[in-house]
Amino acid sequence: MQPPLHATRPRWWTELPLLALVYGVYSLGRLIVRGDEPLAVAHGLDILRIEQALHINLEHPLNRLFTHTPALGIPADFVYASLHYLVTPAVLVWLFRRRPGQYRAARGWLMTSTMLGLIGFTFLPTCPPRLLAPVHGFTDTMAQYGSYGWWGADASAPRGLGGMTNQFAAMPSLHVGWALWCGVMLWRFGGNKLAKVAAVAYPLLITFVVMGTANHYLLDALAGVAVMGVGLLLSRPLLRLTARLGTRFAPASSATGAPIVSGGCETSPGERIPGQRAPSTTPAEADDGAASPAR
Repeated sequence: MQPPLHATRPRWWTELPLLALVYGVYSLGRLIVRGDEPLAVAHGLDILRIEQALHINLEHPLNRLFTHTPALGIPADFVYASLHYLVTPAVLVWLFRRRPGQYRAARGWLMTSTMLGLIGFTFLPTCPPRLLAPVHGFTDTMAQYGSYGWWGADASAPRGLGGMTNQFAAMPSLHVGWALWCGVMLWRFGGNKLAKVAAVAYPLLITFVVMGTANHYLLDALAGVAVMGVGLLLSRPLLRLTARLGTRFAPASSATGAPIVSGGCETSPGERIPGQRAPSTTPAEADDGAASPAR
């Protein structure tokens, strides 16, 4: 009988290299497929026109609010520049330690969606609102309040490292996508009311922050949600496929979950495997003083 998929507990020494590899490929891919600036600007303006036609361009009022209210704009910049890289790994570690049975499926969903986001950056480079010409009415709050944080004029990149990030990787918004993933994990496995409040509040907070800081359009945020939905649908068959491949190419002993001791051979009557204990006497044997015949 074949053992159930993912029956073993995940091990940190295999998970860390896997996550590092996926994130490295994702980061390198962002750098390689930067896209050309005129095309990215054209895509950004197209998105803005669509939103204005539908009267859903919420970025403008939010950006003005953050620009004119430092008490909101400065914390929003810190949220944008940090929580994306802190909360998601923290939720992964929490799942690994507290919910190992659900960890692999959750990790597979996150990784699949992230790779789908990279495809979006490749084929649809998009200029964020903050990099559009001033005539379009957006202010880069990260640059406005840059003296308060470690970032400069290059979004969340530390000063002097702007060349290490892709400024046109706006569509879809994985800030929103990853926040949604965190929210779903907290809602499903948090186990208390505080976790459920955080599950709803965190994705909403990130969505307002990415628009108010002029880093993303509303349609970027919606695309991030859509990417997570598609990633969820694709991650399950991908996990089953990788599990089958792992079972197929694994050694016979690890595939069955138990080591092969005798390989089908039997010992001679009365012979013991080296290190094996002598069988204890049964009550009947103790009564008549004679050992029962070997079976």
